[in-house]
Amino acid sequence: MPLPSSLSRRAVTAAVLLATVVASGGCASFDDQQKTAAQGTFSEVPDDAQQVAPPSPAPEEPVDPPTGPCVDPNPSVIATCLNQTSGVRPADAEGKTTYVAERTTGKIIVSKRYGPQRAVATVDVDGSGDGGLVDFELSPTWTEDQMIFALITTPSDNRVVRIAPTGSVKPVLTGIPKGATGNMGSITFTGPNTLTVATGDAGDPGATQDRSSLAGKVFEINPNQPDPRPKIVASGLGSNVALCPDPEGGQLYVADSGQSGDRLSIVAQNSLKTLWTWADRPGLTGCATGTDTISVAIGAKKRIDVFTKPDGANPVLGEPSEEDLAKAYGAIGRLTTLGGSIQLATINKTVPGMSTKSYDDRVAIYTPKGGGAEDRT
Repeated sequence: MPLPSSLSRRAVTAAVLLATVVASGGCASFDDQQKTAAQGTFSEVPDDAQQVAPPSPAPEEPVDPPTGPCVDPNPSVIATCLNQTSGVRPADAEGKTTYVAERTTGKIIVSKRYGPQRAVATVDVDGSGDGGLVDFELSPTWTEDQMIFALITTPSDNRVVRIAPTGSVKPVLTGIPKGATGNMGSITFTGPNTLTVATGDAGDPGATQDRSSLAGKVFEINPNQPDPRPKIVASGLGSNVALCPDPEGGQLYVADSGQSGDRLSIVAQNSLKTLWTWADRPGLTGCATGTDTISVAIGAKKRIDVFTKPDGANPVLGEPSEEDLAKAYGAIGRLTTLGGSIQLATINKTVPGMSTKSYDDRVAIYTPKGGGAEDRT
Protein backbone atom coordinates (compact mmCIF):
# COMPACT_ATOMS: atom_id res chain seq x y z
CA MET A 1 0.00 0.00 0.00
CA PRO A 2 2.37 2.78 -1.21
CA LEU A 3 1.96 6.19 0.42
CA PRO A 4 2.92 8.97 -2.02
CA SER A 5 5.43 11.27 -0.32
CA SER A 6 3.60 14.29 -1.71
CA LEU A 7 0.66 13.45 0.54
CA SER A 8 2.80 13.66 3.66
CA ARG A 9 3.55 17.28 2.83
CA ARG A 10 0.10 18.45 1.83
CA ALA A 11 -0.98 19.61 5.28
CA VAL A 12 2.11 21.60 6.13
CA THR A 13 1.79 23.89 3.10
CA ALA A 14 -1.92 24.47 3.60
CA ALA A 15 -3.68 27.76 4.29
CA VAL A 16 -5.67 28.18 7.49
CA LEU A 17 -9.46 28.17 7.19
CA LEU A 18 -11.31 31.26 8.41
CA ALA A 19 -14.82 29.79 8.60
CA THR A 20 -16.10 27.79 11.59
CA VAL A 21 -17.99 24.81 10.29
CA VAL A 22 -21.31 23.66 11.75
CA ALA A 23 -22.25 20.00 11.30
CA SER A 24 -25.34 18.76 9.52
CA GLY A 25 -26.88 15.28 9.64
CA GLY A 26 -26.27 12.42 7.23
CA CYS A 27 -27.55 8.96 6.54
CA ALA A 28 -25.33 7.03 4.12
CA SER A 29 -25.08 3.45 5.35
CA PHE A 30 -22.58 0.63 5.01
CA ASP A 31 -25.35 -1.84 5.69
CA ASP A 32 -27.51 -0.57 2.86
CA GLN A 33 -25.26 0.89 0.19
CA GLN A 34 -27.91 0.78 -2.52
CA LYS A 35 -30.62 2.83 -0.81
CA THR A 36 -29.38 6.10 -2.23
CA ALA A 37 -32.73 7.78 -1.85
CA ALA A 38 -32.36 7.51 1.92
CA GLN A 39 -28.89 9.03 1.94
CA GLY A 40 -27.89 12.67 2.20
CA THR A 41 -26.87 14.41 -1.00
CA PHE A 42 -23.14 14.17 -1.54
CA SER A 43 -22.42 17.55 -3.03
CA GLU A 44 -19.44 18.63 -5.04
CA VAL A 45 -17.15 21.36 -3.74
CA PRO A 46 -19.43 24.39 -3.27
CA ASP A 47 -19.09 27.07 -5.93
CA ASP A 48 -18.90 29.72 -3.23
CA ALA A 49 -16.19 27.97 -1.23
CA GLN A 50 -13.87 30.55 0.22
CA GLN A 51 -10.36 30.51 -1.16
CA VAL A 52 -8.12 31.67 1.65
CA ALA A 53 -4.66 33.06 1.04
CA PRO A 54 -1.78 31.32 2.82
CA PRO A 55 -0.97 32.91 6.15
CA SER A 56 2.03 35.17 6.58
CA PRO A 57 5.09 33.59 8.15
CA ALA A 58 4.78 33.31 11.92
CA PRO A 59 6.51 36.16 13.76
CA GLU A 60 9.50 35.47 15.95
CA GLU A 61 8.76 34.60 19.57
CA PRO A 62 8.48 37.81 21.63
CA VAL A 63 11.44 38.87 23.74
CA ASP A 64 9.14 39.13 26.75
CA PRO A 65 6.78 36.14 26.50
CA PRO A 66 3.25 36.55 27.81
CA THR A 67 2.22 35.35 31.22
CA GLY A 68 -0.91 33.64 32.42
CA PRO A 69 -2.41 30.23 33.17
CA CYS A 70 -2.21 29.07 29.54
CA VAL A 71 1.52 29.78 29.10
CA ASP A 72 3.78 26.72 29.29
CA PRO A 73 7.46 27.73 29.64
CA ASN A 74 8.54 24.64 27.68
CA PRO A 75 9.67 26.10 24.31
CA SER A 76 8.58 22.96 22.44
CA VAL A 77 4.93 23.42 23.39
CA ILE A 78 2.90 25.01 20.59
CA ALA A 79 -0.68 24.70 21.88
CA THR A 80 -2.09 24.91 25.40
CA CYS A 81 -5.40 24.96 27.31
CA LEU A 82 -7.02 22.41 25.03
CA ASN A 83 -9.96 20.21 25.89
CA GLN A 84 -9.57 16.41 25.60
CA THR A 85 -7.44 15.92 22.49
CA SER A 86 -7.52 13.36 19.69
CA GLY A 87 -6.06 13.77 16.18
CA VAL A 88 -3.18 16.15 15.51
CA ARG A 89 -1.57 17.34 12.25
CA PRO A 90 1.28 19.79 11.48
CA ALA A 91 0.10 23.05 9.90
CA ASP A 92 3.46 24.29 8.61
CA ALA A 93 6.71 22.80 7.36
CA GLU A 94 8.54 23.22 10.67
CA GLY A 95 5.64 21.98 12.76
CA LYS A 96 5.53 25.17 14.84
CA THR A 97 1.84 25.50 14.05
CA THR A 98 -0.59 22.67 14.57
CA TYR A 99 -4.10 21.50 13.84
CA VAL A 100 -5.49 19.54 16.79
CA ALA A 101 -8.90 18.00 17.43
CA GLU A 102 -10.78 18.26 20.70
CA ARG A 103 -12.54 14.92 21.00
CA THR A 104 -15.50 15.92 23.15
CA THR A 105 -16.17 19.42 21.78
CA GLY A 106 -15.95 18.44 18.10
CA LYS A 107 -13.59 21.33 17.34
CA ILE A 108 -10.54 21.32 15.10
CA ILE A 109 -8.25 24.09 16.30
CA VAL A 110 -5.26 25.76 14.69
CA SER A 111 -2.64 27.05 17.12
CA LYS A 112 0.93 28.23 17.40
CA ARG A 113 3.04 29.03 20.45
CA TYR A 114 1.41 31.84 22.46
CA GLY A 115 -1.57 31.75 20.11
CA PRO A 116 -3.80 32.88 18.76
CA GLN A 117 -6.00 29.79 18.67
CA ARG A 118 -8.92 29.51 16.28
CA ALA A 119 -11.51 26.81 15.64
CA VAL A 120 -11.39 26.09 11.90
CA ALA A 121 -14.19 23.51 12.07
CA THR A 122 -16.81 22.35 14.54
CA VAL A 123 -18.81 19.13 14.19
CA ASP A 124 -21.67 17.89 16.36
CA VAL A 125 -20.47 14.71 18.07
CA ASP A 126 -21.36 12.30 20.85
CA GLY A 127 -18.35 12.61 23.13
CA SER A 128 -19.47 10.04 25.70
CA GLY A 129 -17.14 7.16 26.54
CA ASP A 130 -14.20 7.31 24.15
CA GLY A 131 -16.23 8.66 21.21
CA GLY A 132 -16.49 12.11 19.68
CA LEU A 133 -14.28 13.76 17.10
CA VAL A 134 -12.03 10.73 16.82
CA ASP A 135 -9.65 11.84 14.05
CA PHE A 136 -9.42 14.14 11.04
CA GLU A 137 -7.42 14.55 7.86
CA LEU A 138 -6.94 17.38 5.39
CA SER A 139 -7.84 16.82 1.75
CA PRO A 140 -4.87 15.94 -0.51
CA THR A 141 -5.91 19.03 -2.52
CA TRP A 142 -6.34 21.16 0.60
CA THR A 143 -4.90 24.33 -0.88
CA GLU A 144 -7.52 24.25 -3.64
CA ASP A 145 -10.64 22.95 -1.86
CA GLN A 146 -9.97 23.37 1.88
CA MET A 147 -11.90 20.22 2.67
CA ILE A 148 -11.51 18.33 5.93
CA PHE A 149 -12.45 14.69 6.43
CA ALA A 150 -13.26 13.47 9.92
CA LEU A 151 -14.07 10.25 11.75
CA ILE A 152 -16.76 11.07 14.31
CA THR A 153 -19.17 9.47 16.75
CA THR A 154 -22.86 10.38 16.59
CA PRO A 155 -25.69 9.23 18.88
CA SER A 156 -26.33 6.30 16.49
CA ASP A 157 -23.01 5.32 14.88
CA ASN A 158 -19.44 6.14 13.96
CA ARG A 159 -19.05 7.74 10.54
CA VAL A 160 -16.74 9.49 8.11
CA VAL A 161 -17.85 12.98 7.10
CA ARG A 162 -16.59 15.68 4.78
CA ILE A 163 -16.45 19.25 6.09
CA ALA A 164 -16.61 22.10 3.56
CA PRO A 165 -15.20 25.59 4.21
CA THR A 166 -18.69 27.09 3.85
CA GLY A 167 -20.07 25.30 6.88
CA SER A 168 -21.71 22.18 5.46
CA VAL A 169 -20.94 18.67 6.68
CA LYS A 170 -21.83 15.76 4.38
CA PRO A 171 -21.75 12.05 5.22
CA VAL A 172 -19.20 10.00 3.32
CA LEU A 173 -19.79 6.66 5.07
CA THR A 174 -22.05 5.89 8.01
CA GLY A 175 -23.09 2.73 9.80
CA ILE A 176 -19.70 2.04 11.42
CA PRO A 177 -20.57 0.27 14.70
CA LYS A 178 -20.61 2.36 17.85
CA GLY A 179 -20.19 1.12 21.41
CA ALA A 180 -19.80 2.39 24.95
CA THR A 181 -16.07 1.85 24.34
CA GLY A 182 -13.90 0.91 21.37
CA ASN A 183 -14.81 3.93 19.22
CA MET A 184 -11.33 5.41 18.90
CA GLY A 185 -10.02 4.94 15.36
CA SER A 186 -7.88 6.72 12.82
CA ILE A 187 -7.91 7.98 9.21
CA THR A 188 -5.18 8.88 6.73
CA PHE A 189 -4.89 9.42 3.00
CA THR A 190 -2.79 6.70 1.37
CA GLY A 191 -3.48 7.90 -2.18
CA PRO A 192 -5.02 10.93 -3.91
CA ASN A 193 -8.45 9.25 -3.84
CA THR A 194 -7.86 6.66 -1.13
CA LEU A 195 -8.83 7.37 2.45
CA THR A 196 -7.71 4.57 4.75
CA VAL A 197 -9.84 4.15 7.87
CA ALA A 198 -9.05 2.10 10.98
CA THR A 199 -11.89 1.41 13.41
CA GLY A 200 -12.13 0.15 16.95
CA ASP A 201 -14.07 -2.95 17.96
CA ALA A 202 -16.97 -0.92 19.47
CA GLY A 203 -16.77 -3.12 22.57
CA ASP A 204 -17.57 -6.28 20.59
CA PRO A 205 -14.39 -8.30 19.91
CA GLY A 206 -16.36 -10.91 17.99
CA ALA A 207 -17.37 -8.36 15.35
CA THR A 208 -13.77 -7.74 14.36
CA GLN A 209 -13.63 -10.99 12.37
CA ASP A 210 -17.11 -10.55 10.87
CA ARG A 211 -16.60 -9.36 7.29
CA SER A 212 -20.10 -7.84 7.25
CA SER A 213 -19.16 -5.48 10.09
CA LEU A 214 -16.84 -2.47 9.91
CA ALA A 215 -15.85 -2.84 13.57
CA GLY A 216 -12.16 -3.57 14.19
CA LYS A 217 -11.12 -3.17 10.56
CA VAL A 218 -8.70 -1.33 8.33
CA PHE A 219 -10.47 -0.44 5.10
CA GLU A 220 -10.12 1.89 2.12
CA ILE A 221 -12.72 4.14 0.51
CA ASN A 222 -12.79 6.77 -2.21
CA PRO A 223 -14.28 9.68 -0.25
CA ASN A 224 -15.05 11.61 -3.43
CA GLN A 225 -17.61 9.05 -4.61
CA PRO A 226 -21.19 8.84 -3.38
CA ASP A 227 -21.89 5.67 -1.40
CA PRO A 228 -18.28 4.42 -1.40
CA ARG A 229 -17.91 0.67 -1.02
CA PRO A 230 -15.29 -0.07 1.67
CA LYS A 231 -12.45 -2.40 0.70
CA ILE A 232 -11.39 -4.24 3.85
CA VAL A 233 -7.64 -4.78 4.01
CA ALA A 234 -7.19 -6.01 7.60
CA SER A 235 -9.35 -7.31 10.46
CA GLY A 236 -9.07 -8.06 14.16
CA LEU A 237 -8.32 -4.65 15.67
CA GLY A 238 -9.14 -3.88 19.29
CA SER A 239 -9.58 -0.45 20.88
CA ASN A 240 -7.79 2.91 20.66
CA VAL A 241 -6.65 2.14 17.13
CA ALA A 242 -4.03 4.48 15.63
CA LEU A 243 -2.63 4.47 12.10
CA CYS A 244 0.95 5.59 11.58
CA PRO A 245 1.81 5.80 7.88
CA ASP A 246 5.44 5.96 6.83
CA PRO A 247 5.78 8.53 4.02
CA GLU A 248 9.42 7.56 3.49
CA GLY A 249 9.00 3.84 2.84
CA GLY A 250 5.31 3.56 2.06
CA GLN A 251 4.45 1.19 4.93
CA LEU A 252 1.33 1.50 7.06
CA TYR A 253 1.74 0.68 10.75
CA VAL A 254 -1.10 0.23 13.26
CA ALA A 255 -1.13 0.37 17.05
CA ASP A 256 -4.06 -1.08 19.00
CA SER A 257 -5.08 -2.77 22.24
CA GLY A 258 -7.36 -5.81 22.12
CA GLN A 259 -7.79 -9.54 22.56
CA SER A 260 -4.48 -10.09 20.78
CA GLY A 261 -2.76 -7.80 23.29
CA ASP A 262 -1.25 -4.36 23.00
CA ARG A 263 0.64 -4.53 19.74
CA LEU A 264 2.30 -2.68 16.91
CA SER A 265 1.51 -4.20 13.51
CA ILE A 266 2.08 -3.55 9.84
CA VAL A 267 -0.58 -3.86 7.14
CA ALA A 268 0.84 -6.31 4.61
CA GLN A 269 -0.85 -8.46 1.97
CA ASN A 270 -4.33 -7.57 3.21
CA SER A 271 -3.68 -8.64 6.78
CA LEU A 272 -2.05 -7.48 9.99
CA LYS A 273 1.46 -8.71 10.75
CA THR A 274 2.34 -8.19 14.41
CA LEU A 275 5.77 -6.64 14.92
CA TRP A 276 5.79 -6.14 18.69
CA THR A 277 3.58 -6.85 21.71
CA TRP A 278 3.59 -5.54 25.27
CA ALA A 279 3.15 -8.35 27.79
CA ASP A 280 2.01 -6.00 30.56
CA ARG A 281 -0.73 -4.53 28.30
CA PRO A 282 -0.05 -0.89 29.28
CA GLY A 283 -2.60 0.61 26.87
CA LEU A 284 -1.38 2.14 23.59
CA THR A 285 -2.66 5.59 22.69
CA GLY A 286 -0.91 6.68 19.49
CA CYS A 287 1.93 6.13 17.05
CA ALA A 288 3.96 7.96 14.41
CA THR A 289 6.94 7.32 12.19
CA GLY A 290 10.09 9.39 11.95
CA THR A 291 12.97 9.26 9.52
CA ASP A 292 14.40 6.14 11.17
CA THR A 293 11.97 5.47 14.00
CA ILE A 294 8.50 4.34 14.97
CA SER A 295 7.19 5.92 18.17
CA VAL A 296 4.34 4.42 20.18
CA ALA A 297 2.63 6.42 22.93
CA ILE A 298 1.62 4.70 26.16
CA GLY A 299 -0.63 7.21 27.88
CA ALA A 300 -1.04 5.80 31.37
CA LYS A 301 2.70 5.10 31.63
CA LYS A 302 3.54 8.68 30.51
CA ARG A 303 6.12 7.47 28.04
CA ILE A 304 6.86 6.83 24.38
CA ASP A 305 8.49 3.59 23.23
CA VAL A 306 10.75 4.24 20.24
CA PHE A 307 11.75 1.51 17.77
CA THR A 308 14.25 1.59 14.94
CA LYS A 309 12.33 1.02 11.72
CA PRO A 310 12.57 -2.48 10.29
CA ASP A 311 14.17 -2.89 6.89
CA GLY A 312 15.33 -5.64 4.56
CA ALA A 313 18.49 -6.22 6.57
CA ASN A 314 16.71 -6.11 9.94
CA PRO A 315 13.05 -7.07 9.39
CA VAL A 316 12.43 -7.82 13.08
CA LEU A 317 12.02 -5.03 15.61
CA GLY A 318 14.53 -4.83 18.41
CA GLU A 319 13.81 -3.71 21.96
CA PRO A 320 12.45 -0.16 22.04
CA SER A 321 13.94 2.68 24.00
CA GLU A 322 11.54 3.84 26.71
CA GLU A 323 11.43 7.63 26.82
CA ASP A 324 9.91 9.03 30.00
CA LEU A 325 7.79 12.12 29.31
CA ALA A 326 6.08 12.31 32.70
CA LYS A 327 7.82 15.48 33.86
CA ALA A 328 7.68 17.38 30.56
CA TYR A 329 4.20 16.43 29.34
CA GLY A 330 2.45 13.74 31.37
CA ALA A 331 0.18 11.33 29.49
CA ILE A 332 0.59 11.27 25.70
CA GLY A 333 -2.18 10.44 23.24
CA ARG A 334 -2.05 10.84 19.48
CA LEU A 335 1.18 11.49 17.57
CA THR A 336 1.88 12.66 14.03
CA THR A 337 4.93 12.60 11.77
CA LEU A 338 7.11 15.70 11.45
CA GLY A 339 10.18 14.60 9.48
CA GLY A 340 12.62 13.17 12.01
CA SER A 341 10.50 14.54 14.83
CA ILE A 342 6.87 14.20 15.86
CA GLN A 343 4.05 16.34 17.17
CA LEU A 344 2.42 14.90 20.28
CA ALA A 345 -0.87 15.73 21.98
CA THR A 346 -1.29 15.22 25.72
CA ILE A 347 -4.35 13.53 27.24
CA ASN A 348 -3.92 14.53 30.87
CA LYS A 349 -7.61 15.49 31.11
CA THR A 350 -8.61 12.03 29.85
CA VAL A 351 -6.53 9.55 31.86
CA PRO A 352 -8.17 8.78 35.25
CA GLY A 353 -6.15 9.94 38.23
CA MET A 354 -3.85 12.20 36.22
CA SER A 355 -2.85 15.53 37.74
CA THR A 356 -3.26 18.41 35.32
CA LYS A 357 -1.60 21.78 34.86
CA SER A 358 -3.40 25.04 34.22
CA TYR A 359 -2.16 24.93 30.62
CA ASP A 360 -3.29 21.35 29.85
CA ASP A 361 -3.95 19.80 27.45
CA ARG A 362 -1.10 20.61 25.05
CA VAL A 363 0.59 19.91 21.70
CA ALA A 364 4.38 19.86 21.52
CA ILE A 365 7.23 19.12 19.11
CA TYR A 366 9.41 16.21 20.21
CA THR A 367 12.40 14.45 18.69
CA PRO A 368 12.70 10.82 19.83
CA LYS A 369 16.12 9.95 21.21
CA GLY A 370 15.74 6.38 19.99
CA GLY A 371 16.52 7.55 16.47
CA GLY A 372 19.84 9.02 17.53
CA ALA A 373 18.65 12.64 17.63
CA GLU A 374 18.49 15.02 20.55
CA ASP A 375 15.22 16.08 22.18
CA ARG A 376 14.39 19.67 21.26
CA THR A 377 13.37 20.31 24.83
